[in-house]
Amino acid sequence: MAETSLHQYKVLYIGGYPDFIQELNSRPEWFDLTVVENGLKAMSLLKDDKSIQAIICETYLPGMNGIDIAEMRQAKQIHEKTPFILVSPEKDDKNSAKAFKTVVNDFYEGKLDAEKLYHRIYYLRKYFDYYSAASEDTKGSREYKIPWNKRLFDIVVSFMALLILSPLLILVMIAIRLESKGKVFYTSKRVGTGYRIFDFYKLRSMRVGADAALKDLKHLNQYDVEKKAETANDVCPRCASLPEGEYCSEVLYSEGKKVCEYWYFEKKKQKADSTFIKIKDDPRVTRVGKFIRNTSIDELPQLVNVFKGDMSIVGNRPLPLYEAEMLTSDDWSERFMGPAGITGLWQVEKRGKKGTMSEEERKALDNQYARNYSFWGDIKLILKTIPALFQKENV
Repeated sequence: MAETSLHQYKVLYIGGYPDFIQELNSRPEWFDLTVVENGLKAMSLLKDDKSIQAIICETYLPGMNGIDIAEMRQAKQIHEKTPFILVSPEKDDKNSAKAFKTVVNDFYEGKLDAEKLYHRIYYLRKYFDYYSAASEDTKGSREYKIPWNKRLFDIVVSFMALLILSPLLILVMIAIRLESKGKVFYTSKRVGTGYRIFDFYKLRSMRVGADAALKDLKHLNQYDVEKKAETANDVCPRCASLPEGEYCSEVLYSEGKKVCEYWYFEKKKQKADSTFIKIKDDPRVTRVGKFIRNTSIDELPQLVNVFKGDMSIVGNRPLPLYEAEMLTSDDWSERFMGPAGITGLWQVEKRGKKGTMSEEERKALDNQYARNYSFWGDIKLILKTIPALFQKENV
Protein backbone atom coordinates (compact mmCIF):
# COMPACT_ATOMS: atom_id res chain seq x y z
CA MET A 1 0.00 0.00 0.00
CA ALA A 2 2.97 2.31 0.50
CA GLU A 3 3.35 3.08 -3.22
CA THR A 4 -0.26 3.95 -3.98
CA SER A 5 -1.12 5.73 -0.73
CA LEU A 6 1.11 8.63 -1.74
CA HIS A 7 -1.33 9.74 -4.42
CA GLN A 8 -4.75 11.31 -3.91
CA TYR A 9 -7.24 10.71 -6.72
CA LYS A 10 -9.80 13.27 -7.82
CA VAL A 11 -13.00 11.21 -7.95
CA LEU A 12 -16.49 12.02 -9.22
CA TYR A 13 -19.18 10.16 -7.26
CA ILE A 14 -22.61 9.97 -8.91
CA GLY A 15 -25.47 9.13 -6.56
CA GLY A 16 -26.74 9.78 -3.06
CA TYR A 17 -26.17 6.65 -0.95
CA PRO A 18 -24.81 8.10 2.35
CA ASP A 19 -22.89 4.99 3.50
CA PHE A 20 -20.79 4.89 0.34
CA ILE A 21 -20.15 8.63 0.35
CA GLN A 22 -19.16 8.52 4.04
CA GLU A 23 -16.79 5.60 3.42
CA LEU A 24 -14.97 7.45 0.64
CA ASN A 25 -14.87 10.73 2.54
CA SER A 26 -13.34 8.93 5.52
CA ARG A 27 -10.10 8.63 3.53
CA PRO A 28 -9.35 12.18 2.31
CA GLU A 29 -5.70 11.21 1.79
CA TRP A 30 -6.88 8.85 -0.98
CA PHE A 31 -9.98 10.51 -2.43
CA ASP A 32 -10.72 14.13 -3.34
CA LEU A 33 -14.47 13.52 -3.74
CA THR A 34 -16.99 15.53 -5.76
CA VAL A 35 -20.61 14.33 -5.40
CA VAL A 36 -23.48 14.88 -7.85
CA GLU A 37 -26.85 13.16 -7.62
CA ASN A 38 -27.74 12.54 -11.26
CA GLY A 39 -26.32 11.84 -14.69
CA LEU A 40 -27.15 15.23 -16.18
CA LYS A 41 -24.98 17.14 -13.73
CA ALA A 42 -22.30 14.45 -13.99
CA MET A 43 -22.00 14.73 -17.78
CA SER A 44 -21.75 18.51 -17.57
CA LEU A 45 -19.02 18.33 -14.94
CA LEU A 46 -17.08 15.64 -16.82
CA LYS A 47 -17.12 17.70 -19.98
CA ASP A 48 -15.73 20.78 -18.22
CA ASP A 49 -13.32 19.15 -15.78
CA LYS A 50 -10.52 17.16 -17.42
CA SER A 51 -8.80 16.54 -14.09
CA ILE A 52 -11.27 13.88 -12.88
CA GLN A 53 -9.24 10.68 -12.40
CA ALA A 54 -11.97 8.15 -11.61
CA ILE A 55 -15.77 7.90 -11.77
CA ILE A 56 -17.78 5.96 -9.19
CA CYS A 57 -21.46 5.66 -9.99
CA GLU A 58 -24.43 4.01 -8.30
CA THR A 59 -26.36 1.56 -10.46
CA TYR A 60 -29.86 2.94 -9.87
CA LEU A 61 -30.45 6.67 -10.19
CA PRO A 62 -33.47 8.83 -11.03
CA GLY A 63 -33.42 9.43 -14.79
CA MET A 64 -30.35 7.85 -16.39
CA ASN A 65 -29.04 4.81 -14.54
CA GLY A 66 -25.36 4.03 -14.06
CA ILE A 67 -24.97 1.99 -17.25
CA ASP A 68 -26.74 4.70 -19.27
CA ILE A 69 -24.27 7.28 -17.96
CA ALA A 70 -21.29 5.05 -18.82
CA GLU A 71 -22.59 4.53 -22.36
CA MET A 72 -23.34 8.25 -22.87
CA ARG A 73 -19.86 9.15 -21.67
CA GLN A 74 -18.38 6.73 -24.21
CA ALA A 75 -20.67 7.87 -27.04
CA LYS A 76 -19.74 11.51 -26.47
CA GLN A 77 -16.06 10.56 -26.05
CA ILE A 78 -15.81 12.29 -22.69
CA HIS A 79 -13.28 10.84 -20.23
CA GLU A 80 -13.08 7.61 -22.24
CA LYS A 81 -9.88 6.55 -20.50
CA THR A 82 -11.04 7.38 -16.99
CA PRO A 83 -11.90 4.33 -14.85
CA PHE A 84 -15.68 3.97 -14.52
CA ILE A 85 -16.81 1.84 -11.55
CA LEU A 86 -20.40 0.91 -10.71
CA VAL A 87 -21.44 0.35 -7.11
CA SER A 88 -24.61 -1.12 -5.61
CA PRO A 89 -25.49 -1.65 -1.94
CA GLU A 90 -27.45 -4.78 -2.90
CA LYS A 91 -26.47 -7.85 -4.91
CA ASP A 92 -27.42 -7.19 -8.52
CA ASP A 93 -26.69 -10.09 -10.87
CA LYS A 94 -28.73 -8.64 -13.75
CA ASN A 95 -26.87 -5.34 -13.97
CA SER A 96 -23.54 -6.86 -13.05
CA ALA A 97 -23.66 -9.09 -16.13
CA LYS A 98 -24.89 -6.23 -18.32
CA ALA A 99 -22.28 -3.80 -17.03
CA PHE A 100 -19.29 -5.88 -18.08
CA LYS A 101 -20.69 -6.15 -21.62
CA THR A 102 -20.56 -2.35 -21.91
CA VAL A 103 -17.89 0.21 -21.00
CA VAL A 104 -17.97 -0.26 -17.22
CA ASN A 105 -14.57 -1.21 -15.80
CA ASP A 106 -15.66 -2.75 -12.50
CA PHE A 107 -18.73 -3.46 -10.38
CA TYR A 108 -18.87 -3.57 -6.57
CA GLU A 109 -21.86 -5.00 -4.70
CA GLY A 110 -22.65 -4.75 -1.01
CA LYS A 111 -20.50 -2.91 1.49
CA LEU A 112 -17.92 -0.62 -0.07
CA ASP A 113 -14.29 -0.93 1.02
CA ALA A 114 -12.35 2.30 0.44
CA GLU A 115 -8.95 0.58 0.47
CA LYS A 116 -9.91 -2.05 -2.11
CA LEU A 117 -11.49 0.59 -4.29
CA TYR A 118 -8.38 2.76 -4.08
CA HIS A 119 -6.19 -0.15 -5.20
CA ARG A 120 -8.57 -0.89 -8.06
CA ILE A 121 -8.47 2.71 -9.32
CA TYR A 122 -4.69 2.65 -9.13
CA TYR A 123 -4.35 -0.47 -11.28
CA LEU A 124 -7.06 0.59 -13.73
CA ARG A 125 -5.28 3.88 -14.31
CA LYS A 126 -1.97 2.07 -14.85
CA TYR A 127 -3.73 -0.20 -17.36
CA PHE A 128 -5.15 2.75 -19.31
CA ASP A 129 -1.81 4.58 -19.23
CA TYR A 130 -0.02 1.51 -20.58
CA TYR A 131 -2.43 0.60 -23.37
CA SER A 132 -3.48 4.07 -24.46
CA ALA A 133 -0.98 5.86 -26.68
CA ALA A 134 -3.25 8.88 -27.09
CA SER A 135 -4.27 11.11 -24.22
CA GLU A 136 -7.83 11.33 -22.95
CA ASP A 137 -10.41 13.07 -25.09
CA THR A 138 -8.12 13.69 -28.09
CA LYS A 139 -10.96 12.87 -30.47
CA GLY A 140 -13.24 15.43 -28.90
CA SER A 141 -16.89 15.08 -28.04
CA ARG A 142 -19.37 14.05 -30.69
CA GLU A 143 -22.14 16.57 -30.37
CA TYR A 144 -24.87 18.08 -32.45
CA LYS A 145 -23.51 20.77 -34.76
CA ILE A 146 -25.74 23.53 -36.14
CA PRO A 147 -25.83 23.29 -39.97
CA TRP A 148 -23.67 25.97 -41.59
CA ASN A 149 -26.59 27.78 -43.23
CA LYS A 150 -28.54 27.89 -39.96
CA ARG A 151 -25.46 29.08 -38.04
CA LEU A 152 -24.69 31.79 -40.61
CA PHE A 153 -28.29 32.96 -40.43
CA ASP A 154 -28.07 33.06 -36.61
CA ILE A 155 -24.88 35.16 -36.62
CA VAL A 156 -26.16 37.69 -39.16
CA VAL A 157 -29.63 38.06 -37.62
CA SER A 158 -28.44 38.25 -33.99
CA PHE A 159 -25.73 40.82 -34.80
CA MET A 160 -28.05 43.04 -36.83
CA ALA A 161 -30.83 42.76 -34.26
CA LEU A 162 -28.51 43.71 -31.38
CA LEU A 163 -27.20 46.65 -33.36
CA ILE A 164 -30.66 47.97 -34.28
CA LEU A 165 -32.24 47.29 -30.88
CA SER A 166 -29.39 48.61 -28.72
CA PRO A 167 -31.11 52.02 -28.04
CA LEU A 168 -34.27 50.23 -26.90
CA LEU A 169 -32.27 47.86 -24.71
CA ILE A 170 -30.48 50.78 -23.05
CA LEU A 171 -33.77 52.56 -22.26
CA VAL A 172 -35.34 49.39 -20.84
CA MET A 173 -32.29 48.67 -18.69
CA ILE A 174 -32.50 52.19 -17.24
CA ALA A 175 -36.22 51.68 -16.48
CA ILE A 176 -35.56 48.35 -14.76
CA ARG A 177 -32.85 49.89 -12.61
CA LEU A 178 -35.01 52.88 -11.64
CA GLU A 179 -37.94 50.70 -10.54
CA SER A 180 -36.00 48.25 -8.39
CA LYS A 181 -32.47 47.77 -7.20
CA GLY A 182 -30.43 44.87 -8.50
CA LYS A 183 -28.84 43.72 -11.72
CA VAL A 184 -30.72 44.52 -14.93
CA PHE A 185 -29.79 41.14 -16.40
CA TYR A 186 -30.98 37.79 -15.13
CA THR A 187 -28.57 34.90 -15.74
CA SER A 188 -29.48 31.28 -15.11
CA LYS A 189 -28.07 27.89 -16.01
CA ARG A 190 -30.00 26.27 -18.85
CA VAL A 191 -29.76 22.90 -20.58
CA GLY A 192 -29.69 22.97 -24.35
CA THR A 193 -28.75 20.62 -27.16
CA GLY A 194 -27.26 17.33 -26.05
CA TYR A 195 -27.87 18.27 -22.39
CA ARG A 196 -25.17 20.96 -22.65
CA ILE A 197 -25.40 23.49 -19.79
CA PHE A 198 -24.76 27.19 -20.47
CA ASP A 199 -25.46 30.67 -19.04
CA PHE A 200 -28.81 31.96 -20.32
CA TYR A 201 -29.48 35.72 -20.46
CA LYS A 202 -32.71 37.68 -19.99
CA LEU A 203 -33.66 41.16 -18.84
CA ARG A 204 -34.81 41.01 -15.23
CA SER A 205 -38.60 41.17 -15.07
CA MET A 206 -39.04 40.10 -11.44
CA ARG A 207 -38.17 41.60 -8.12
CA VAL A 208 -34.86 40.63 -6.52
CA GLY A 209 -35.09 37.29 -4.70
CA ALA A 210 -37.79 35.89 -7.00
CA ASP A 211 -36.15 32.45 -7.27
CA ALA A 212 -36.22 31.98 -3.51
CA ALA A 213 -39.95 32.84 -3.45
CA LEU A 214 -40.87 30.22 -6.06
CA LYS A 215 -41.48 27.46 -3.52
CA ASP A 216 -44.28 29.52 -1.97
CA LEU A 217 -46.05 29.95 -5.32
CA LYS A 218 -46.17 26.39 -6.64
CA HIS A 219 -49.91 26.27 -6.05
CA LEU A 220 -50.27 28.87 -8.82
CA ASN A 221 -48.39 26.80 -11.40
CA GLN A 222 -50.52 26.41 -14.55
CA TYR A 223 -49.13 22.91 -15.09
CA ASP A 224 -50.07 21.73 -11.59
CA VAL A 225 -52.66 19.03 -11.07
CA GLU A 226 -54.83 18.44 -8.01
CA LYS A 227 -53.03 17.10 -4.99
CA LYS A 228 -53.74 13.53 -4.03
CA ALA A 229 -54.36 12.41 -0.49
CA GLU A 230 -51.75 9.68 -0.84
CA THR A 231 -48.93 12.23 -0.72
CA ALA A 232 -48.99 11.95 3.04
CA ASN A 233 -48.01 8.30 2.80
CA ASP A 234 -44.24 7.83 2.68
CA VAL A 235 -44.38 4.03 2.51
CA CYS A 236 -44.83 2.16 -0.75
CA PRO A 237 -48.01 0.04 -0.45
CA ARG A 238 -46.50 -2.67 -2.66
CA CYS A 239 -43.35 -2.92 -0.54
CA ALA A 240 -45.44 -2.90 2.67
CA SER A 241 -46.99 -6.24 1.65
CA LEU A 242 -43.58 -7.86 1.18
CA PRO A 243 -41.28 -9.33 3.86
CA GLU A 244 -39.08 -6.79 5.62
CA GLY A 245 -36.06 -5.82 3.56
CA GLU A 246 -37.63 -6.71 0.22
CA TYR A 247 -38.75 -4.20 -2.40
CA CYS A 248 -41.30 -4.36 -5.20
CA SER A 249 -38.88 -2.80 -7.71
CA GLU A 250 -35.31 -1.60 -8.05
CA VAL A 251 -33.94 0.46 -5.14
CA LEU A 252 -32.97 4.11 -5.65
CA TYR A 253 -31.12 6.43 -3.29
CA SER A 254 -32.48 9.95 -3.58
CA GLU A 255 -31.23 12.68 -1.24
CA GLY A 256 -29.69 9.99 0.94
CA LYS A 257 -32.97 8.08 1.36
CA LYS A 258 -33.74 4.55 0.23
CA VAL A 259 -36.86 4.17 -1.93
CA CYS A 260 -38.10 1.70 -4.52
CA GLU A 261 -38.21 2.87 -8.12
CA TYR A 262 -42.01 2.45 -8.39
CA TRP A 263 -42.74 4.60 -5.33
CA TYR A 264 -40.16 7.24 -6.28
CA PHE A 265 -41.97 8.00 -9.53
CA GLU A 266 -45.42 7.53 -7.97
CA LYS A 267 -44.61 10.16 -5.34
CA LYS A 268 -43.49 12.49 -8.09
CA LYS A 269 -46.92 12.16 -9.69
CA GLN A 270 -48.82 12.42 -6.41
CA LYS A 271 -47.03 15.57 -5.35
CA ALA A 272 -47.68 17.03 -8.79
CA ASP A 273 -44.00 17.86 -9.12
CA SER A 274 -44.74 19.38 -12.49
CA THR A 275 -41.83 19.49 -14.90
CA PHE A 276 -42.62 22.97 -16.23
CA ILE A 277 -43.27 26.08 -14.18
CA LYS A 278 -45.46 28.87 -15.57
CA ILE A 279 -47.54 31.15 -13.35
CA LYS A 280 -50.33 33.40 -14.55
CA ASP A 281 -50.25 36.95 -13.05
CA ASP A 282 -47.04 36.10 -11.20
CA PRO A 283 -46.85 38.42 -8.13
CA ARG A 284 -43.06 38.51 -8.39
CA VAL A 285 -43.20 40.41 -11.70
CA THR A 286 -42.53 44.18 -11.56
CA ARG A 287 -44.45 46.82 -13.55
CA VAL A 288 -41.64 47.22 -16.05
CA GLY A 289 -41.28 43.45 -15.99
CA LYS A 290 -44.92 42.98 -16.99
CA PHE A 291 -44.46 45.27 -19.98
CA ILE A 292 -41.24 43.68 -21.23
CA ARG A 293 -42.74 40.20 -20.78
CA ASN A 294 -45.92 41.02 -22.71
CA THR A 295 -43.81 42.48 -25.53
CA SER A 296 -41.09 39.80 -25.20
CA ILE A 297 -38.44 42.51 -24.79
CA ASP A 298 -37.09 40.54 -21.81
CA GLU A 299 -36.02 37.82 -24.26
CA LEU A 300 -33.78 40.11 -26.36
CA PRO A 301 -30.50 39.41 -24.47
CA GLN A 302 -30.78 35.84 -25.72
CA LEU A 303 -29.55 37.25 -29.03
CA VAL A 304 -26.18 37.28 -27.27
CA ASN A 305 -26.58 33.55 -26.60
CA VAL A 306 -27.36 33.06 -30.28
CA PHE A 307 -24.35 35.08 -31.41
CA LYS A 308 -22.12 33.05 -29.06
CA GLY A 309 -23.49 29.76 -30.42
CA ASP A 310 -25.18 28.58 -27.21
CA MET A 311 -28.49 28.38 -29.06
CA SER A 312 -30.21 29.31 -32.31
CA ILE A 313 -32.92 31.78 -33.33
CA VAL A 314 -35.36 28.89 -33.76
CA GLY A 315 -35.30 25.69 -31.70
CA ASN A 316 -36.57 24.04 -28.55
CA ARG A 317 -36.41 26.27 -25.51
CA PRO A 318 -33.40 25.46 -23.30
CA LEU A 319 -34.66 24.29 -19.90
CA PRO A 320 -33.65 25.07 -16.32
CA LEU A 321 -31.69 22.27 -14.64
CA TYR A 322 -34.60 21.21 -12.42
CA GLU A 323 -36.77 20.65 -15.51
CA ALA A 324 -34.14 18.95 -17.69
CA GLU A 325 -33.27 16.46 -14.93
CA MET A 326 -36.81 15.11 -15.19
CA LEU A 327 -36.66 14.63 -18.98
CA THR A 328 -33.97 11.97 -19.38
CA SER A 329 -36.24 9.07 -20.33
CA ASP A 330 -36.20 7.87 -23.95
CA ASP A 331 -39.67 9.20 -24.76
CA TRP A 332 -38.87 12.82 -23.81
CA SER A 333 -35.09 13.13 -24.25
CA GLU A 334 -35.46 13.42 -28.03
CA ARG A 335 -36.13 17.16 -27.63
CA PHE A 336 -32.47 17.62 -26.66
CA MET A 337 -31.27 16.13 -29.95
CA GLY A 338 -32.37 19.22 -31.89
CA PRO A 339 -31.12 22.81 -31.67
CA ALA A 340 -31.99 24.99 -28.70
CA GLY A 341 -33.58 28.29 -29.64
CA ILE A 342 -35.33 31.53 -28.69
CA THR A 343 -38.61 30.61 -30.34
CA GLY A 344 -39.97 27.33 -31.57
CA LEU A 345 -42.93 25.21 -32.50
CA TRP A 346 -44.78 25.16 -29.18
CA GLN A 347 -44.51 28.93 -28.69
CA VAL A 348 -46.12 29.52 -32.09
CA GLU A 349 -48.85 26.94 -31.40
CA LYS A 350 -50.00 28.26 -28.04
CA ARG A 351 -48.37 31.52 -27.05
CA GLY A 352 -50.79 34.42 -27.08
CA LYS A 353 -53.83 32.18 -26.89
CA LYS A 354 -56.09 31.92 -23.89
CA GLY A 355 -55.85 28.15 -23.67
CA THR A 356 -53.13 26.54 -21.57
CA MET A 357 -50.84 23.80 -22.82
CA SER A 358 -50.30 20.51 -21.03
CA GLU A 359 -46.84 19.10 -20.37
CA GLU A 360 -47.48 16.26 -22.79
CA GLU A 361 -48.48 18.64 -25.59
CA ARG A 362 -45.46 20.84 -25.07
CA LYS A 363 -42.98 17.97 -24.93
CA ALA A 364 -44.55 16.28 -27.96
CA LEU A 365 -44.13 19.49 -29.98
CA ASP A 366 -40.50 19.74 -28.85
CA ASN A 367 -39.87 16.18 -30.03
CA GLN A 368 -41.66 16.91 -33.29
CA TYR A 369 -39.39 19.90 -33.96
CA ALA A 370 -36.22 17.93 -33.13
CA ARG A 371 -37.22 15.26 -35.66
CA ASN A 372 -38.34 17.52 -38.51
CA TYR A 373 -36.61 20.91 -38.27
CA SER A 374 -35.18 22.51 -41.42
CA PHE A 375 -33.83 25.90 -42.46
CA TRP A 376 -36.94 26.89 -44.45
CA GLY A 377 -39.17 25.48 -41.74
CA ASP A 378 -37.41 27.80 -39.29
CA ILE A 379 -38.13 30.80 -41.53
CA LYS A 380 -41.83 29.93 -41.48
CA LEU A 381 -41.79 29.66 -37.68
CA ILE A 382 -40.13 33.07 -37.39
CA LEU A 383 -42.87 34.63 -39.54
CA LYS A 384 -45.52 32.96 -37.37
CA THR A 385 -43.80 34.12 -34.18
CA ILE A 386 -44.16 37.85 -34.92
CA PRO A 387 -47.96 38.07 -34.30
CA ALA A 388 -47.56 35.93 -31.17
CA LEU A 389 -45.14 38.36 -29.54
CA PHE A 390 -47.87 40.63 -28.19
CA GLN A 391 -49.71 38.21 -25.96
CA LYS A 392 -52.72 39.01 -23.84
CA GLU A 393 -52.00 36.77 -20.89
CA ASN A 394 -49.36 37.66 -18.34
CA VAL A 395 -47.53 34.33 -18.27
